Amino acid sequence: MTTLDAIARPTGAFAMVAMDQRESLRHMFDLAGHGRPADDVLIDFKVAVAEELGPHASGFLADRQFGFDRVSAAVPASTGLILAVDALDQADGGPVEDTALDEEAIAALPEGVDALKLLLIWRRDERREARVALASRFIDVAREHGVLSVLEPVVRAAPGETDFDTDAAIREAARELADLHPDLYKAQVPLAGTGDEAQQRAASAELNACMSGPWVVLSQGVERDRFADAVRAACLEGASGFLAGRALWSDVVGSSDVRSDLRARSVDRLKVLGDIVDETARPWQEA
Repeated sequence: MTTLDAIARPTGAFAMVAMDQRESLRHMFDLAGHGRPADDVLIDFKVAVAEELGPHASGFLADRQFGFDRVSAAVPASTGLILAVDALDQADGGPVEDTALDEEAIAALPEGVDALKLLLIWRRDERREARVALASRFIDVAREHGVLSVLEPVVRAAPGETDFDTDAAIREAARELADLHPDLYKAQVPLAGTGDEAQQRAASAELNACMSGPWVVLSQGVERDRFADAVRAACLEGASGFLAGRALWSDVVGSSDVRSDLRARSVDRLKVLGDIVDETARPWQEA
């Protein structure tokens, strides 16, 4: 039976790389001043990230739409492979508005996949119960296929909702969804990483109190230079590590020498983060 050891470090902590961005990655190239790249440009970037960062990661998250065969082949056998099975409702250049299960990906699950990941947009709206049901079905599907489930709720205000408190919503989502018992819960960083050490630890402790299993943080919405401190604070208060993309490689998008810049910037960041989780994270077996 597959356990979280498949995507964890020997310490029981997680230092995982997310490279499942799709149209959002294309938009990042556009913002970097390189126009709208063709699919092969996105695939080449994903393969480069897999080859350069994969050996230093405990897990690597990829999507099936953009070069999965090449990306998965570039991830070393020592690194757990996570497949995104979220079908995204996303306007060109805009945020993901909603998700569903990618039935095609599930029906033809590639060999060598250790875990599945579902992004879930959490709102206090009329589809709230349906999204909880979607998360529950996702967890069941992963279990039926003998692989791990990684659930990633991202909170958003419902239309017309005023005075939306992001951190309160993150905690509310965790109380609602962690009780479904995904193998691993992927949470937004409290305070978006903007607090000082005491504030980050206090907010992380509040979030940890809402969890009923191992959890990690994502990096979206956190300034790159603040992510390491946010990870440390979260781990000191009960998190087991991170699954992050932008904090590692976003400033390499559009580089004239992607591999050199990945080695010069991103690999060092990942190694530092790996040391942090080894020193401070709660091993998943103890969560």
